[in-house]
Parts: sequence; C-alpha cells; structure tokens
Amino acid sequence: DDDMAAAPDLTVEEDVTPPRGERLHAEESGELNASFDRSVEEGAGRLNRPIGNLLATGFMAGLDVGFGVLALLFVEHETGSPVLGGLAFTIGFIAIHLGRSELFTENFLVPVTTVITRKASIRQLGRLWAGTYTTNLAGGWLIAAMVMIAYPDLHPIAMERGEAIMGRALSLESFMLAVLAGAAITLMTWMVRNAETEGGRLVSVIAFGFILGSTHMNHVVVISIKMFAALQVGGTGYGYWDWLQLSSYAVLGNMLGGLGLVTLLRLVQVGRPHIERRRRTAMTIKGSDYRRRIRPDED
Repeated sequence: DDDMAAAPDLTVEEDVTPPRGERLHAEESGELNASFDRSVEEGAGRLNRPIGNLLATGFMAGLDVGFGVLALLFVEHETGSPVLGGLAFTIGFIAIHLGRSELFTENFLVPVTTVITRKASIRQLGRLWAGTYTTNLAGGWLIAAMVMIAYPDLHPIAMERGEAIMGRALSLESFMLAVLAGAAITLMTWMVRNAETEGGRLVSVIAFGFILGSTHMNHVVVISIKMFAALQVGGTGYGYWDWLQLSSYAVLGNMLGGLGLVTLLRLVQVGRPHIERRRRTAMTIKGSDYRRRIRPDED
C-alpha cells in the first residue's frame, strides 16, 4: 500500500485543443458572419433612407458612370485600344465608390441580406431598386447628351459602340454578357465589404471596373449610356424602343448573375443557422418596439 501511495501520478491529460484545420474554419466562419452582419446593417440604412436621398444617390451614380463612358470613348478614339479604354472607364467606378453613389446592380447583395433576415420588407427593396434604376438612367441620359454636345469628335466612336450593342441584339451572347456583368458587380460589392483598408477597396473597384469596361459586358446602365450617346447623334437603324428591349433584357441577365449566382451562393456560404439567429434577433427587437409603443410604462 505504501509503495502504491508513493507511485507518481502517470495520468495523461487529454489535449482538448481542436485541430488546426478546425480552428482555421472557425476563424473564417467568424469573419464571414461578421461581414454578413455588417452587410445587414448597411442594407438597413439603404432601405430606410428618405426618398430624396435615394433618388439623388442614384442620379449621381448615372453621372459618375457617364464620366467613365466619356473616358472610355475618348481613349478608344485616341488610341483605338479597348484595353486602354477599359482602364480609363474605371474613373467612373472610382467616382461611384468615393462619392458614395449607387448603381442599381450594387443593390443586389447588401439590401437582400437585410430582407432575408427580416430587418426590412420586400416592398422597401422594390422601392430601392426602382428608384436607383430610374435615376441611374436619368443621370446617364443627361451626361450622354452633354458629352455629345461638348465633344463632336467622339460622335463616330459613340455610334460605333451603339451599333456594336445593337449587333448582339437579344441573343444568347448578349444575355450571357449581362449575367457576367451582374455577377461581376455583385462580387465587387462583396469584396469591398470585406476589404480591411481603403486601398483594398479601391483595388476591387478598379479591377472590376476594368473588366466591365474592357470586355464590354452587358451592364444595363453602361450600355444604356452608350446607346443614349449614339441615339443623340443620329445613330441609324435603331431607336429608343430598341434600347428599351435591350436594356430590359440586360436587367434580367444582370439580376440572374447578381442574385442567382453571387448573392445566393454567399447566403449558402454564410449558412442557415447564422441567418436564423439574425432573424430571431430582428423579431425580438420588433417585439420590444411594439410593446414599448403599446405599453410604454413597462420600461
């Protein structure tokens, strides 16, 4: 018995530290969830703005993209290079980012997360989409008219760009270019949300602006401004009815790419458990607000 009492304790403590792979996964999930939560809060801000602020923000985005199209047309006119023209086009996207204006297609991912978590309604989302879409186009039409008056030397390249868009018409190629454009802008939005520095956000904006401009993707606002410019200097063989058909076709493709590809996959990536937690939080807050309105003396 004495020998047993004197024997050292050889019990081996079990290492409960999770494997490195599990730790990394948990860290990545935490960062992803935090980014998702920031998107929900930002979307709530966008969806609850006064209508005047919403319309002004959308109109400014149309002007910003218009300046990008001006740069693209000028550089292509001077150099004949679509690549350099695409690089110049990024000016418009830099202006959108730094000026805090909004394209219609930028409102697929962020506000949708807010609606999915029930912190806003589908009606509010429709109001945001309709407001930004119409004012993007109005601002784009105005800047296209001003550019064509101010720079008559750009009339030939503007007509050439308009004819190129009309040449694709309502084809499968045109639709796929629209899907890619919607996916690209929504992916850019997600990357901007996740970038930790302003430099990282600008890199994302410039990269996707370059892709959109140099490859002539079918983004509804960009092609509309190009067609407006061509129509205002006497583009032949088509009119505003043709523009309406092509732009409506582009909207469908942009929404499929932005919502059906990127937004849906990001929601799957975040996962249902976290989304459900956000929904319960939203319902709890709404219930507390309701009780305060009905029985304020309870507080």
